[in-house]
Amino acid sequence: MKTIQTSLLITVFLMFFSGFTGIAQNKTWTLEQCINYALDRNIQVQKAGLSNDRNQLNSDQAQANRLPSVNASVRQNFNWYKGFDSTTGSYGSSSGSNSTNYSLSSSVSLYNGQKLSNKIKQAGIDEQAGQLYAETVKESVELNILNAYLQVLYAYESVTNAEKQIEATTSQLALAKERLDLGVISMSDYLQIKSELATEKSTLADAKSQLSIYKVTLMQLMELPVDEGFEVSSPNLDSLLVQNKQPDAQEIYNLALGIKPQIKNAELNKESAALDVQIAKADGIPSLSMDAGLSSGYSSLTTNSGYTSQLKDKINPSVGLSLSLPIFQKKQVKTNVSLATIAVSEAELDEINTKNELRKEIEQACVDVVSAQSKYTASLEENQATQESYDVATEKYKIGLLNSVDYLFEKINLITSESKLLQSKFNMIFSYKVIDFYKGVSLTL
Repeated sequence: MKTIQTSLLITVFLMFFSGFTGIAQNKTWTLEQCINYALDRNIQVQKAGLSNDRNQLNSDQAQANRLPSVNASVRQNFNWYKGFDSTTGSYGSSSGSNSTNYSLSSSVSLYNGQKLSNKIKQAGIDEQAGQLYAETVKESVELNILNAYLQVLYAYESVTNAEKQIEATTSQLALAKERLDLGVISMSDYLQIKSELATEKSTLADAKSQLSIYKVTLMQLMELPVDEGFEVSSPNLDSLLVQNKQPDAQEIYNLALGIKPQIKNAELNKESAALDVQIAKADGIPSLSMDAGLSSGYSSLTTNSGYTSQLKDKINPSVGLSLSLPIFQKKQVKTNVSLATIAVSEAELDEINTKNELRKEIEQACVDVVSAQSKYTASLEENQATQESYDVATEKYKIGLLNSVDYLFEKINLITSESKLLQSKFNMIFSYKVIDFYKGVSLTL
């Protein structure tokens, strides 16, 4: 009896666990969830994070370089020797001795042409630049995920449209079969409708295949293992279609200059390069350092004093100042300064190029918005006209006033216009989101 009860409990548990696992696998992903998942697992984002950790360590080390260095050492010596008897001219038996030496030393840089200060400042700038680079990488990932997500939604609607067309054509084929049996239409007319249905089924298969491809692309961008149960939520996009934006490229560019991380990153890289010039010049300036030490020792050859007494008596403190004057360094300082100056010019060009690229991207995005709106408006009007024409053709076909050739012509026109409308719809939505991206608006649907 207990065995049966245990088996039942195990079965119920497995059924519950299986159901829970199925729910987890069939999770419907929102755009925000896709983006967050991708950011947590993207290799480039993780590498940028590790680079930030490295910059943090370098910054901490630059601060610590101001502190004095302290070193301690202990040395134990053992010596063996033979005493020489000058009267006999011979060596005696071997004798040994031992000694112990203790030392403590410290040194600190007092002045080095502000080299340490500039390195601390540079390390802090590099740390900030690294964080901004990480933000740039994240933004790139977010935009790629948005594009892939919209492609999946586009593919879903393509599949839905194809299924609706098949449903309508199937109904028309049934009507054609009735007319064929009554002798109202010819076999040729019937086969044309049947051929159209086969074509639409092939279109549906292609749409489903494209949907699978887009899903795989999105999952791969997310670094998510391919899962057949992967689904995305379908938000209501109608609110995005009623907008009529006339973006001002210069206005958006001015806004983006103040918020886009790649711009601030380029500016900080230029500041860091400028500090390299000062650091290189410091090598040609006199430097001053101070050192201090404390030493003591013990030797077994000192017979009139014990170990502790010798350590106390032989304490030798010392303090010194060192001034280093660079006189001739084979042009190394001059060369380093020139190389650092060239690096500054390169950083300035990188900053200009980054700003130019941003300006071009925004200009293109604004053109894309206007173009996408125009295409969507035209496609919408075309679809409405085609739909009306198709509705009239359908009524005529039902009462026998239109042959199958003319009817299929209207139907193919409708399918083509719906495909163009769907494509223009998602192109416009994506173009709107790209503009929002440059304005610093969160990528949401």
